[in-house]
Amino acid sequence: MKDRTRVEWRPWGEDAFAEAADRDVPLLCSLTATWCDPCREMDRETYAEPRLAAHVNDGFVPVRVDVDRQPRVRDRYNMGGFPSTVFLAPDGTVLTGAGYLGPDGFRQILERVRDTWNERGAQAGSIPRQVQGNEPPAGTLTGDIERQMLGQLTERYDEVAGGWGPEPKFPLPDALEFALKRDREMALRSFDAVSANLLDEYEGGFYRFALERNWSDVQHEKLLDSNAALVRAFANAYLYTGSDTYREPAERTIEYLTTTCWVGALSEESTGEAVGESGLPGAFAGSQAPGDPARYTLEASDRESDQPPVDHTILAGANGLAIEALCSYHAYTDDERVGRYAERALETVRAGLLVEGVVHHGLAPDSSMGSSRVATGEASAETWTRIGEPCLLVNQARVLAGLLAARSVLGADTLEDATAVAETTIDRLRDGASFVDGPPAGPGLLDRPLRPVNTNVELAAALLDLAVHANEQRYERIATEILEDFGGASDRFGVQVARYASVSARLLEGTLVVRVGDEAGSVLHRAACRIADHEAVVVPGADVSAGTAVATRGSNATEPATTPEELSNRVGALLE
Repeated sequence: MKDRTRVEWRPWGEDAFAEAADRDVPLLCSLTATWCDPCREMDRETYAEPRLAAHVNDGFVPVRVDVDRQPRVRDRYNMGGFPSTVFLAPDGTVLTGAGYLGPDGFRQILERVRDTWNERGAQAGSIPRQVQGNEPPAGTLTGDIERQMLGQLTERYDEVAGGWGPEPKFPLPDALEFALKRDREMALRSFDAVSANLLDEYEGGFYRFALERNWSDVQHEKLLDSNAALVRAFANAYLYTGSDTYREPAERTIEYLTTTCWVGALSEESTGEAVGESGLPGAFAGSQAPGDPARYTLEASDRESDQPPVDHTILAGANGLAIEALCSYHAYTDDERVGRYAERALETVRAGLLVEGVVHHGLAPDSSMGSSRVATGEASAETWTRIGEPCLLVNQARVLAGLLAARSVLGADTLEDATAVAETTIDRLRDGASFVDGPPAGPGLLDRPLRPVNTNVELAAALLDLAVHANEQRYERIATEILEDFGGASDRFGVQVARYASVSARLLEGTLVVRVGDEAGSVLHRAACRIADHEAVVVPGADVSAGTAVATRGSNATEPATTPEELSNRVGALLE
């Protein structure tokens, strides 16, 4: 986007804030994304206007932030969507902000900010509520949490259009999975609405959301993390129903991810931050832009020649989520191709992004590489560079979940890495009972703690799985403490935080665990993976007799089963 504007953008960093302090001027922070059409439009219509650009360059320190590469900046300064146009004092506090601004609106806000700055200076800045340092309201975990969340979903359920809430309509995969176990009819009608309205019928993959209540005015960007979460959700719907109505959207999305979004052979880790010679087997690109809106009115054959650009940045957390999703689909279908892609992405994450328990944010191709060379792996001898901050909570949690899913489904030897990721996260990011989003350091407000509920819940779920695989109850205690740290606010959580209730129920009722004496891929292991509870944990090669499987939940355990039928019957009796 930079080459389309006349603004002299600086990168986010200490130098930009130091310059603002030296010049005694505010910063203009523009939060954008490669997949964001309004961001490009604002570049064309607003930042390219010569007089406005000159005003910005003379009176402000302009900073451009890619929100996918700088998620902690995004979460502190997001104005409700992208682009976010945020004016900051040199100490990082917020003077004012908005979303998309056309030339007239931008001119007005520039003048207002300059007047405010001249009158009050940095005293006009404020600290966003999410980083004001307020401790979360703690509380105990009770069965009311699950009931209250089900009540929230029932109250906000759209009987006409499906899904939850009015507009905009997001797919909410965590809510879909929560409802699967508690109100199947409501869940499946919402799954149907998501696949009917957000699934790309021609090229596969899910669009991000729709602006209108009836799922119209679809926003056509496709993001890896939301697509991965929906693959997992639709695979789980297939587990419960056995219906291709839910398997096929997952299958088509996996096809999209493993073709359009697949980044071919990468390179082996070398010294420093660069990655040199070929060797890594590939991973998933972060996003695809929507492209020309007119293309979505064309027939499939006419769309093929106009592919929107793909951002080939490999993001660790999104790939961790994709590995988990592909493992879920493979577990329920025995699709070997899907399993191989999960293994390849896992190898890339472990070799290129995981160092002694620290997950690095991402890998970016050298700017000299052409996109086709990157996608096909022809650029494997070139340099890939680690980007972003290391040891962010979202990456630690999602890679941990991916490592454990691979162990559970594929029999991958990942327990040592998973334990290292968990211990590093506990050591570096735990603040009281719960966790902050990253190391408390950096320019602007990055040194102020932010405690994201959803990401804490993701970590708690992964720690519950790790407690089973490592046979270490300490991880379950930490998961409990995480959720209790937010327990006092649980009655106010919306449907976007449905997973909080799911993980609370696991802690209260006990996780269903199936230990299989045979290795991954055996008949009993495949049967264990198909137990109708998507929150169950399967442990292949466990310490039970070969040729048997034993299920436990809390203090209750089944007799050893030797056939899939026996296992199914005994698990059913255990759950009654």
